[in-house]
Amino acid sequence: MKTILITACLVFLVSCQKESNRTNPQPVPVTDRSGTQTAPEQPKEKTDSIEAIRKEYNSLHALLEGKKLTSKSFSYNCDDEITGEVKIHSDKGEIKVIEHSYAEHDHFSASEQYYIKDGNVFFIFRDETVWMFDGGTPEKPVTRDDVTETRIYLRNGRPIRCLEKKYVIKSDVSEKPDPSKITGKEVQCSTDDLMKTYHSIIRNKDRQGKIKCL
Repeated sequence: MKTILITACLVFLVSCQKESNRTNPQPVPVTDRSGTQTAPEQPKEKTDSIEAIRKEYNSLHALLEGKKLTSKSFSYNCDDEITGEVKIHSDKGEIKVIEHSYAEHDHFSASEQYYIKDGNVFFIFRDETVWMFDGGTPEKPVTRDDVTETRIYLRNGRPIRCLEKKYVIKSDVSEKPDPSKITGKEVQCSTDDLMKTYHSIIRNKDRQGKIKCL
């Protein structure tokens, strides 16, 4: 009787091990052309977490600052109401960063940077400025710039985190604010208009010189 019980237990354990191997298969070593076994290739890291986005952003930003990317540009003038410039930066034919700056009438300007991996935007930096007169004299007027910086982290084209910084620059103040020392405030944001602009740039990516409207 004891022998039967022991045999049954062993059969049960072997069956469980086989089932475990089916549901949780172990990586199969890869044998290269030389016959040497190597560890299986790990899946590529996806740019879908805040930390991964920061890592990818830092890598592309370093290439951009170091002028390691191939660049081309075009400009536009839309009925003298909106004028802008687009710079497209690529690596081995793949678009990595798009810079878009524009001015609307006389008191508003903005710039946007789109960071791209595998054809998908994963980070957007937007800087917009509204300026106005703020005192002084007719001979020496004081101007005021209200600046808003927005950092947008995206997953599958939708924002997963938005950080906003606001500060003021006045022409009669010698010491300007340092944006790096300002803590970003988490806000709700929409990327609908920004993504429309991005897709419009992609449609015009092969244009050169000056076009009418973006």
